[in-house]
Amino acid sequence: MEDTAIEEAEVSGAAEFAPALIASHPHGNSVAVAIGPELRVFDLKSGSPVSLSDDCGGRSHADAIRAICFGVSGALFASAGDDKLVKVWKTDSWRCIRTITSEKRVSAVAISNDDLYVTFADKFGVVWLVTLGEDGAEQVSVDNKPVSILGHYCSIITSMKFSPDGRFIATADRDFKIRVTLFPKNPVKGAHEIQSFCLGHTDFVSCIAFTSMSENQSFLISGGGDSTVRLWDYINGCLLDTCQVRDKMGELLEQNETDDSSLAVADICPSNDGKLVAVAIQSFNGVMLLACDLVGKKLSFLKVITMEKSYIPTSLASSFSSEFLWTVMGASNMPNQASNQLLTRLRIIPRFQKDLISSDNGPLILEDSEVPHGEKLLLALQGSLDIAKQEEVLASVLSALKVSMHKMLVKKHYSEERREQRKRGRNDKKIKN
Repeated sequence: MEDTAIEEAEVSGAAEFAPALIASHPHGNSVAVAIGPELRVFDLKSGSPVSLSDDCGGRSHADAIRAICFGVSGALFASAGDDKLVKVWKTDSWRCIRTITSEKRVSAVAISNDDLYVTFADKFGVVWLVTLGEDGAEQVSVDNKPVSILGHYCSIITSMKFSPDGRFIATADRDFKIRVTLFPKNPVKGAHEIQSFCLGHTDFVSCIAFTSMSENQSFLISGGGDSTVRLWDYINGCLLDTCQVRDKMGELLEQNETDDSSLAVADICPSNDGKLVAVAIQSFNGVMLLACDLVGKKLSFLKVITMEKSYIPTSLASSFSSEFLWTVMGASNMPNQASNQLLTRLRIIPRFQKDLISSDNGPLILEDSEVPHGEKLLLALQGSLDIAKQEEVLASVLSALKVSMHKMLVKKHYSEERREQRKRGRNDKKIKN
């Protein structure tokens, strides 16, 4: 029975479901959205969409982009995904300076704080590193190929982040683990010194993020399929506090919508002052806000910002210099989805900072007419301004969103016969290629 259900999920495409992603430049210069193989960027300074260019001779993305990120300086941006490509972009010109080909599909990507290295994780749980030159320029070297620096032993890495001081790299996986590794001065020789494991989640860890109260003290926040958001002392691997998302959502959703699998945490985003944590939940049409007391080392429920019933955020982003919380909804790899149906929907929450804790004034969500640069930005990042068309496309996304994360990340258990079938299928694909 279990194998039959899994096969149906694979045939329907649910297991390949790819949520839309959003990232904000650390200094508020631009916003990027990824949907399917498309990377859409809007320049907030000039108020115009960006035309991407590729001078390095690499291929363009041809399959779903699974991970995007800006470097902490904002000078570099990276995108990676199911086409096994990792592309590195300079954000002053939005020119691709490097295209790396992975042996496996890529699930996570990160840029070191000094912009000298790009790390990416493949579907087998191996983290690879590529060296860049000074200021992100490509380093010409005969041996400048990806090198493996650490591994999660065949467990899909779901999220990867560098600590604010750049000393550590944190990696989370679908087997409930968060690993914190010392990032060495010469990482091409491998990152072998494990600082800690942050253990406590009882289901896959979907997302991690660092937050800090000063330059010298930072903490790790995680969310997962167990419907919890957790605060960690990542240096020592100590769990400081846990917020049970399931308990609060049970009061807000209908009884038939509150099973554990539909309340997975899809994404988290700390505010730039460290006082708030925004939480996107797999089946909830809105964002939960948690108050984050880094002095008292506590997470507490603050409020829920509810959006229209047809809007479930798939990704969240904010920046150091902006008070906006950017949210996006969308998905690719849906059954029978045409390329012209790669539409997203944006919602922006203003005043995403500590003042929101005590303030009841002002809008909680910007209207489309209040969005910076208005229709120009929405058309560039959403792909359409036609509300009826958006509703039609996103309606099919809505139902898939409620079960997608568990189908993607929960570890599947196959019979011996089914494992052999899958192995033969993979070998057949290799022969054809």
